[in-house]
Amino acid sequence: MEKSLPINDWHVRKTHLVINRLHAFLHGTALLALFYYRLTSLTEIIENKDTALLLPYVLIFISELILSFIWLLSQPSKWKPTVRTVYPERLPGDEKLPSIDVFVCTADPSKEPCLEVMNTVISAMALDYPPDKLHVYLSDDGGSLVTFQAIKQAWRFSKFWVPFCRKYKVKIGCPEAYFLTDESGPDGKCSSSQFVIEKKAIQKRYEEFKDSLEEIVAKTTTSVSRDHPPAIEVISHANGDRTDTDKEEHMPLLVYVAREKRPSQPHNFKAGALNVLLRVSAMISNSPYILVLDCDMYCNDPSSARQAMCLHLDPKLSQSWDLFSFHRNFTTSVKRISMMELRYIWPRWEGLDGLRGPVLSGTCFYIKREALHGTKKFQEDVDLVQLKKCFGTSNEFIKSIYRNYKPNCPKERSFSDDALQKELQLLASCRYDNDTKWGKRQVVGFRYFAVVEDYFTGFNLHCEGWISMYLQPSRSAFLGASPISLNELLVQNTRWYVGLNQVAMSRFSPLVYGLLRMPISQSMCYAEFAYSSLYFLALYILAVIPQLFLVRGISLYPEVSSPFFVVFSFVFLSANSMSKRSFRLGTQ
Repeated sequence: MEKSLPINDWHVRKTHLVINRLHAFLHGTALLALFYYRLTSLTEIIENKDTALLLPYVLIFISELILSFIWLLSQPSKWKPTVRTVYPERLPGDEKLPSIDVFVCTADPSKEPCLEVMNTVISAMALDYPPDKLHVYLSDDGGSLVTFQAIKQAWRFSKFWVPFCRKYKVKIGCPEAYFLTDESGPDGKCSSSQFVIEKKAIQKRYEEFKDSLEEIVAKTTTSVSRDHPPAIEVISHANGDRTDTDKEEHMPLLVYVAREKRPSQPHNFKAGALNVLLRVSAMISNSPYILVLDCDMYCNDPSSARQAMCLHLDPKLSQSWDLFSFHRNFTTSVKRISMMELRYIWPRWEGLDGLRGPVLSGTCFYIKREALHGTKKFQEDVDLVQLKKCFGTSNEFIKSIYRNYKPNCPKERSFSDDALQKELQLLASCRYDNDTKWGKRQVVGFRYFAVVEDYFTGFNLHCEGWISMYLQPSRSAFLGASPISLNELLVQNTRWYVGLNQVAMSRFSPLVYGLLRMPISQSMCYAEFAYSSLYFLALYILAVIPQLFLVRGISLYPEVSSPFFVVFSFVFLSANSMSKRSFRLGTQ
């Protein structure tokens, strides 16, 4: 009877649906009345040849059109808010679960502290998933010796931490966050003498681990290199201390990857690093599903992998969906400030889930390897020459694509095998992408066109017909950090908006390229993000022009006695009330 129960469910937030649609109708009607007022006023100004009012009225009208345009683009994401529920306890046995590769990306230990990065790696290794089906890859894009030595120390500590988490069903896989709480043992038995003793022992080991990282940082330069050869090492087989062989057999695989970088070759930022991980992991574990994490987003709920499988393994769901995004929160437990400006986004993700799925947002998502390989676009009888033009010159990598996600490296094969190492070095080289389809639109891997590789990759996958989903469990699956200074925040936002403008002003504009390849509602959702930077133009005009002319005794808005004053007041109150509501929903 238990087997017949669904492993996931979904429902529409009917109250939110009614409020959003009613607001869209009323607000849209008020905007039409506002435009009528502006057009009639402009007509009168032109007829009276009042040149002093013409320019400010035109500027104000343009700003109102911009804000209304962005508002219109945002409406599909509010049309059908959908909530999903998963039941991991109903999944089949561990032997039937597919394997998962976890990608963690870091670039500079001076900006991304080693302790924070290693906590993310350790939390990924502590996921509640069969250890032989879990593989963690750390991409060190700076090729830093500090990061390489730190991950070895993380492996030594994780050999004690991971068994401790499994034994006592620890709900927080990140040791730094765990020791800041009073989490009890299994079934709440915090007074169990054995649990107390083991917790103190593991906490002591964690303090020793932190001390070892501090010593590494003190003795080793944290500088990063932009000119270094590739380095790939399976850490669990490289430490030299093989005294815990039994423990290693019950540990997830941990792999360190530093791709080759040369000043003369483009490195394509994070997308380039992820594509190297995609190729290297295909040669080692070749898992059908991939979890992508930023180095400052740790796994707060070890059951997230099983939650993701509740959607991936449901035969009733469309086979054309590719990724599964989790809601994520920001915490001060890592001594960072909250990214309050992102709070309004999370309710949008529920609305997007009611369409064809949310936008790919950088981190905390599970994605099908098949979607990134793009094998759907190739016929079964395609020849090797065509495949090499697309995937590169590695025959072994091409074989892995059609190996039905079986590991390319059986347990009995040594990871130090010369042939394997040579192949891995080739796949991580900076010239491997040259003259291939890697990073190109609608072809292979994470896309290179824009610096917002997540947004552009998700956009292309949706254009290809893939569908995404979103889950916001009661317990946050991932917690992480945000910029700690205004300078960092400005740099981050500048990068985002530059990347979005790259897409918006190119032939890949969602309102042109997207309309031909996906439903108009989905195109509008992508266009809202792509054109969101236009806000600055409208806000600058509204912040300067009306005040300047008011000083001169000229009002650009209707008088209180005018019936259109009610229209402007309603638009103002309506927009602000919905903005506050979205922010409040995002903080829940």
